[in-house]
Amino acid sequence: RLMKTCYSMYSNMPTGLAPEIAHLNQEVELKAKDGAKHSLLRPETVESLFVLWRVTKDPLYRRWGWNIFQSLEKYAKVQSGGYSGLKDVTVLPPKHDDKMESFFLAETLKYLYLLFSSDSLIPLDQYVFNTEAHPLSVFDSA
Repeated sequence: RLMKTCYSMYSNMPTGLAPEIAHLNQEVELKAKDGAKHSLLRPETVESLFVLWRVTKDPLYRRWGWNIFQSLEKYAKVQSGGYSGLKDVTVLPPKHDDKMESFFLAETLKYLYLLFSSDSLIPLDQYVFNTEAHPLSVFDSA
C-alpha cells in the first residue's frame, strides 16, 4: 500500500508526474501542496519500483514505471535536448523550470533503465546501490 500511495502522487496529477510535496486532505485525497506543486524529477519512487520489481516480479511495478517514463517523455523532455523540471504538475500544459538536476540522469533514468533490464544486469545479490545510485560490489565475508 505504501508503494501505491507513492505512485498515486504521480497518477493523480494531470501531468502524471509527482509534485515536490503532496498531502492527504480531509476527504483522504492526495493533493499537491500549495507552494510545492513543482517537480524536480526525483528518483525515489522509480528506485522503489525497480527494487520491488526485482524482488517480487509483479508486473504492476513495471507498468507504473512505464507510465512515469511516458509522462517524463511527454512533459519533461525539452525540444532542444534533455529534460527539465516542471513549475507546476497540476496544470496542462506544464511550464518547464529550465533546470535538469544532476540526479535526474544519474538516478531517475538509471533506475528506469534497470527496471526494464534483465536481472543479470547488476544483480541485487551481488551489488548494493549507494544514495547516489552507484552500484557497489558486495564483499564476500568468507
